[in-house]
Amino acid sequence: MRPVRVYIWKFGTVIETGKKNKINLMKKVLLAVFAVTVITVSLQAQGIRLGAKVGTNLNKISGQSFSDGFDLAYHVGGFLEIDFNKKWGIQPEVLWSQTATKRSSFNTIYASEINPLNNGEKIKLDYLSIPILLRYNVGGILTLNLGPQFGILLNQDKTLLQNGESAFKGGDFSMVAGGQLNFKVLRIYGRFNIGLQNINDIDNKDKWTNQQIQLGLGLRF
Repeated sequence: MRPVRVYIWKFGTVIETGKKNKINLMKKVLLAVFAVTVITVSLQAQGIRLGAKVGTNLNKISGQSFSDGFDLAYHVGGFLEIDFNKKWGIQPEVLWSQTATKRSSFNTIYASEINPLNNGEKIKLDYLSIPILLRYNVGGILTLNLGPQFGILLNQDKTLLQNGESAFKGGDFSMVAGGQLNFKVLRIYGRFNIGLQNINDIDNKDKWTNQQIQLGLGLRF
């Protein structure tokens, strides 16, 4: 039986290595797309402004497995304001963003998969979020934002399931809509992010999507 066990172990290692390679490739592709987008539009822009931002996340993961209420977390990062003219522009950002939620029916739905040694109710996921937002300057101090957001999962809780399996997918895709008030160097913003991708990496019993309200302050340099 020893050769069989060795073969199974090696096969599992190959699968795990394949997942890691796919995630690493996805990270490189997203960062490359972000860099190319910024460089391309910068060449055509009339004005470019750099800034930093910090704020709170009110988020939940939809699905029967988790609590239906919103939980508090945080985000921090940097942004560029790139104007094509007085009305239109884009706003690419790079953010560290945390998602927090609580288990609801997770232990019931995945009773055979959960790790009995992990009894924690709270779950936290850290993402590298890359929103690329269209800017529309309404007039005065108000700017509206709309666009896609790509998320790369930075941490993966290997104690949630048995055998160190991953419960969440390594990437996420969402749409972002919101508004921003501009006071010289100060930015006050609010936005809603709705996930379009199922981040459940276990099976298809329950569909999980991120939903997030962001409120924060930014400073333009």
